[in-house]
Amino acid sequence: MISLEKASATVLAACRPRPAVVVSLDEALGLVLAEDVYSGEDVPPFASSAMDGYAVRAEDLNGASPTSPARLRLVGTLAAGAAPTTAVRTGEVLRIMTGAPFPAGADAVAIVETTISLGDEVEISAPVRPGNHVRPAGEDLRCGQRVFDAGTTLGPGHLGVLASIGRTHVIVVPAPVVGVLSTGDELVDGGVALQTGQIRDSNRRTLLGLLRRDGAVGVDLGIARDDEADIRDRLTIAAATCDAVLTTGGVSVGDFDYVKKVLDEIGDMTWMQVAIRPAKPFAFGTVSSTPVFGLPGNPVSSMVSYEVLARPGLRRLAGQPDGALCRTAVPAVAVTDLRRHGGERVTFVGVVAETGADGRRRVRFVGGQRSNLLWPMTVANAFAVLPPGRGVAAGETVDILVIE
Repeated sequence: MISLEKASATVLAACRPRPAVVVSLDEALGLVLAEDVYSGEDVPPFASSAMDGYAVRAEDLNGASPTSPARLRLVGTLAAGAAPTTAVRTGEVLRIMTGAPFPAGADAVAIVETTISLGDEVEISAPVRPGNHVRPAGEDLRCGQRVFDAGTTLGPGHLGVLASIGRTHVIVVPAPVVGVLSTGDELVDGGVALQTGQIRDSNRRTLLGLLRRDGAVGVDLGIARDDEADIRDRLTIAAATCDAVLTTGGVSVGDFDYVKKVLDEIGDMTWMQVAIRPAKPFAFGTVSSTPVFGLPGNPVSSMVSYEVLARPGLRRLAGQPDGALCRTAVPAVAVTDLRRHGGERVTFVGVVAETGADGRRRVRFVGGQRSNLLWPMTVANAFAVLPPGRGVAAGETVDILVIE
């Protein structure tokens, strides 16, 4: 057997980010920047009012109070989107709306609540400090400032910032296109009546969902029968049209594991027994330079293999920086016993993780941990990582990988 670390290093050594492309902001959500982004302008581009009120000279309101308000002459109104044409001089005010450019001569805003309109004049009953409710130019970003680094994953806020500096397109690493192939004569799709020996294929649906969750583009390659020609045809086409391929089943040492035979013929594969439970059998290599991940057929084993081995490789294809490839283990307190069956393998146990009022994470066992039992994994939102040994007793600390 080999360690999880060595298996992961084998995967990451063969996965490289896809070539960068230019996309519009409409297409950029969830993708990774392949350029440093600098602002070509100040944001906001001009000083503006942060409130509805009156643009004033602060010195004109020194000593103003409800019993002794300042009375100033109104010289106009300025709405958002309009350019100021009137300067504010001593003894004058200008009605101003939120977002309107700040007029020359004024240095503060007196809010509406402290004012009384008297037609051509305004009474103001409170003093203000210079800069009160004024948004300066460049308060958010300065011209020439580096806004985002290459390697940044673009979320909704990033897109808003890019729009605010006038960017309509960005250079990104495109999402990898990943084919998913199930194998086995026993597998059937849909709601047809099952014959003796048949089971419904769940792995493909699970993996396609995981890919969508993680920002990849999943391609359903269907079910390949236990037939070398069928497997070879599907894998050859997938390697030519996808950026990576996931297969499930046929990676062990059984007499009918045709996936292994075919991949050895058409690819450069490494067949591993990884020191983890579940998901001990794992295959990785390339077919025509396309990474191929051979995952076990048992549903939970397939999920664990995806999370700890395939997902980091796919994230590298998507341009994620090295520090963001693998999930970070975080400590939690077990509120139930998390037992294991001995042996020298690291065990991944499905748990429910919750954060208490004290900010500490707590986890509880969800039950049904055999590798063929998928339903408990719909309850789990984390894997507890149990090192070799007796496991973890209630009240003890355990590392977890949060998988939501």
